[in-house]
Amino acid sequence: MSHWQSNFDRRRINGPEESFPPVYEDEEDPDGLLFANQWKEGQPRSGRGPRDIRPIYLQLGLTNQANGSAYIETAKTKIACAVYGPRQSKSTTYNEKGRLNVEVKFTPFSCIRRRAPMRDAEDRSIATQIHQALLSSVRLELLPKSSIDIFVNIIENDGIEGCIAAGSIAASAALADAGIEMLGLVVSCSACMLGNEIWLDPTDEEASGARATFVYAGMPALGTITSMWQNGKMSPQESIQCLEACQEVSTEIHLHVADALLEYAAPSNA
Repeated sequence: MSHWQSNFDRRRINGPEESFPPVYEDEEDPDGLLFANQWKEGQPRSGRGPRDIRPIYLQLGLTNQANGSAYIETAKTKIACAVYGPRQSKSTTYNEKGRLNVEVKFTPFSCIRRRAPMRDAEDRSIATQIHQALLSSVRLELLPKSSIDIFVNIIENDGIEGCIAAGSIAASAALADAGIEMLGLVVSCSACMLGNEIWLDPTDEEASGARATFVYAGMPALGTITSMWQNGKMSPQESIQCLEACQEVSTEIHLHVADALLEYAAPSNA
């Protein structure tokens, strides 16, 4: 016993007995320059077709303390979302409509370059886009002097466009899990223009090498568009083509989200 105490240094934090070096990817290209320089017009997409999206995994009810929650995973994009409310608004003024608040945070290890824990302009930009996508779907007129708080935590980031799309889907599913009345489920899809080709659901590398990106959000059950966001150089005709491509695949995403909600609700009804 005395021998063990002599080897134990109480003045320092003793690490584990065994440690292993971190494993890094073979080629780190955080700015997408390698892909942009190597890709040529007409070159096929690696791993999937131009109009194919990454597989979506959606799980409801992972956060017990929240009124509603959802976790979504699309390859290297992983997002957890929690909804609190509706609860009484802290504002003293009376509002006939409820207030929808969206807050987005990146974990420090979510990107290739470690992020500072403080919020920045990128967090606010994604929060604004998700808020715009969801706002017209929630029946806030039924919740006077109330607020609904949505917290989106990005665990792993593989492109801002993908985070906006996946975050909007997870937030809408979490609102449904919380029992908040909505006009319909909101789904979202992103696209990019590589040369003259439209690639759906681009990764961070693909979006960085594209000349323009596009994010669509809407309610397929009602055939309505809630938000569109475009960045880069794109003609009006190309914007319409991106919109039509996103709308076509959004029907499949809507079915997947609806099935996940029904599967989660089934055990409680049994």
